Amino acid sequence: MSLRYALLGLLSDGPASGYDLLRTFKVSLANVWPATQSQIYTELTKLSDAGLIAVTDEGPRGRKEYTITDTGLDDLRTWLTTTKPKAVTRNETLLRVFFLGAIPPAQARAYLAGIEERAARAHAELNELEQAIDWSDSDLSQYGHLALEYGARITALNRDWARWALEHLPPEEK
Repeated sequence: MSLRYALLGLLSDGPASGYDLLRTFKVSLANVWPATQSQIYTELTKLSDAGLIAVTDEGPRGRKEYTITDTGLDDLRTWLTTTKPKAVTRNETLLRVFFLGAIPPAQARAYLAGIEERAARAHAELNELEQAIDWSDSDLSQYGHLALEYGARITALNRDWARWALEHLPPEEK
């Protein structure tokens, strides 16, 4: 359901083709809500059929430009203001941490080191992305920057927690 609102949100910033939306997903939303090309185009068809977006221009090779309709903007605003996000309560990574005592200490350390490495890499990638984007005063840019900062802080937290956890494991037996 959130892919629907991700597309409506992007189109609220202005008209775009499916290709433009896919490209925007790859450089921005992929970090919070990844979607494939086929998922995006399927959802665009559903949104159009529901009257939430309209094809406002057609170009060569079947290129279509989509614009959010008033009904689509109302739907997006309702979703933003009245629908509570679903809390993510399951975390497979932490479930595994809970049971690391069932494996040899060296493997437990390797598992935690892997968490640290992945989080550090993701944090570095987000920092590079932040530097590569030409941030503007548009709503999408400003609020996108807030979302990117959230991701950067979460990845830093995960990296730092894994380092802490490694320091607090019982010493390996000799």
